[in-house]
Amino acid sequence: MAAKILIVDDEQDICEILSFNLANEGYEVETANSAEEALTKLSPDYALILLDVMMGGMSGYKMAEQLRREGNTIPVIFLTARDTENDMLTGFSVGGDDYISKPFSIKEVVARVKAVLKRSAQRTAPAPAREEQPAVLTFGDVVIDSATKEVRIGDRPVALTRTEFELLTTLASNPSRVFSREDLIERIWQDTPFVTERTVDVHITRLRKKLGERAGLIASRSGYGYRFNAAAACD
Repeated sequence: MAAKILIVDDEQDICEILSFNLANEGYEVETANSAEEALTKLSPDYALILLDVMMGGMSGYKMAEQLRREGNTIPVIFLTARDTENDMLTGFSVGGDDYISKPFSIKEVVARVKAVLKRSAQRTAPAPAREEQPAVLTFGDVVIDSATKEVRIGDRPVALTRTEFELLTTLASNPSRVFSREDLIERIWQDTPFVTERTVDVHITRLRKKLGERAGLIASRSGYGYRFNAAAACD
């Protein structure tokens, strides 16, 4: 079954060009000319959103932020004429999966779409038997359930993006190991180009914020990277 993609851009020409070319690649494509319209169309049938950042009304960043706040983990690729490092980091920090600068080539867009969809499929596929990682990791009142992709602190559910969940699970599954930023990029962003070490730091900061009183679970090792501090679950 063809993956269904929603293109959100207030420039009709861009919507038409992307729609035509992605349809030729075998995808089912629909378009919206504003974030507000996109939110009315969005359904679980969609596999990915190509989302313009600068639009009249709600911006692409605000739309992505709202989706993540509501627990929607659909992959998002931002499209934008703003291409500074800070803009890119903002895109990742609000839950984006990739970031494409305008003007772009159609080949680049198609390649990025395929990479993000592939990574999304890998995340939802059953873990290989050889990994033999426990389905549920428990540290004090912190429960990380790999089967349901849920995290709870006591009775409080913690809404994480896919990337945040993978970061937490990677660290928690190896509590005695210090992961460098390069290690984490290779494990979590392996199919995403242009990811910098600062991107890792942004996601770690957001993860700690969501963990709230258990933010200390993610410990920094200056000059090395990050590790899981299980002792913080018992404070």
